[in-house]
Amino acid sequence: MHTLTLRAVTPVTHDVNHYLFERPEGYEFTPGQATDLAVDKEGWRDKTRPFTFISQPDEPSLEFCIKSYPDHDGVTEQLMMLSPGETVLIDEPWGAIEDKGPGVFIAGGAGITPFIPILRNRAREGKIDGCTLIFSNTSEADIIMRDEWDAMEGLKTVYTVTGQPDSPLAIGMVDKDFLKNHVDDFGQNFYLCGPPEMVDEITEALKDLGADPDGITFEE
Repeated sequence: MHTLTLRAVTPVTHDVNHYLFERPEGYEFTPGQATDLAVDKEGWRDKTRPFTFISQPDEPSLEFCIKSYPDHDGVTEQLMMLSPGETVLIDEPWGAIEDKGPGVFIAGGAGITPFIPILRNRAREGKIDGCTLIFSNTSEADIIMRDEWDAMEGLKTVYTVTGQPDSPLAIGMVDKDFLKNHVDDFGQNFYLCGPPEMVDEITEALKDLGADPDGITFEE
């Protein structure tokens, strides 16, 4: 395990925070990968949860964007209470999500996190053209980093909300009909991250619509 010292916490949405940690020397990962993290406090060191790095592999810090669930009385609530100078523990990086080329990135809520470093890296390298972000949330207030996605020239964005009927955004779940209406080429790469049930249902819908199963990337 590696010990990370917290340097800063900043709010992203009403229930999501950005955490910036010192990076251990020699710690390597690729955009899209995650690690198992535990709070370095008595009674919490063996309670790990998976979180995705949103920083780039060549940056000096390790950064996470983490949604809090105070009603769960768990790790994310403990993270909310951390102050700069306190520490967490992480294991080695892991994960099946990686950049395999331009395509459609479909995220549900905090499932956006593995796509943050991938899309940022593509943007800084001038390779964002051909990428679409389909981002489903309960309400507009839940959309993580919307301003950044809207400002990413060349990225097509499609937002949908499931619990805000007065929103001017698309309304409803990302299902087969939604995909037919918003995707014009099912021969491209697809990246999925969100609640397991959502990922399973979208995977089956994509296959039914002609997507190559080998072109669908998600966390196993």
